Amino acid sequence: MKYWVDLHIHSCLSPCADEDMTPNNIVNMSLIKGLDIIAITDHNSVSNAAACMEVGSKEGLVVVPGMELTTAEEIHLVCLFPGIDEACEFEKIVYANLPPSKNREDIFGPQIIMNSLDEVTGHEERLLSAACGLDIETALDTVRGLGGVVVPSHVDRQSFSILNTLGAIPREYGFKYLEYSRNLRLDSFLEEHSELKDYQFIRSSDAHYIVDILEQETFLDLKDKSIKSLLDTLR
Repeated sequence: MKYWVDLHIHSCLSPCADEDMTPNNIVNMSLIKGLDIIAITDHNSVSNAAACMEVGSKEGLVVVPGMELTTAEEIHLVCLFPGIDEACEFEKIVYANLPPSKNREDIFGPQIIMNSLDEVTGHEERLLSAACGLDIETALDTVRGLGGVVVPSHVDRQSFSILNTLGAIPREYGFKYLEYSRNLRLDSFLEEHSELKDYQFIRSSDAHYIVDILEQETFLDLKDKSIKSLLDTLR
């Protein structure tokens, strides 16, 4: 069946995201826009994923716990997990490999942790926008070892993309899908990068503001409306 998705959404936990990106605002806007499945992918953290999942489950929206990891090479990877336990396990590993720098809210913005009622329960003091000490190969092995899936973020961009950073996407990394930016003309991009035509592509919003969450623009043909079916398709 066809399900409408947006698999790259930041909450107010990400320092670069708007403070209106609360669990309830994200879920309700996703429903207004007709989405079936979304993923919460904050920078180097999953601390708002559980709250978003709780809200989504009450409203009939599937919310995938995820993270946008910044690797040691400064490559962004969308990491999606089968459950919150696996996501939190990966978060522990990432936190252990983040530099000791603390967030400066006056420079980078607040990193707000919320519950399912949109109540502030804390502020993350670690600088989540920093690069993690995990290199890309270690990150891939770790995420996949936890039953998760990795999709390289916005491969068309000049910054934080695997294609721009490495100059190519090594086949041995085993990616099936690559993410591209919502405003990209994919056909023109593939004319310039014909070596990528064997990959499947997925458009995501990378939303940092509530209005940027996708409309019904990207769908996947899944067995059913579940995290398992989604991850099985992306593998």
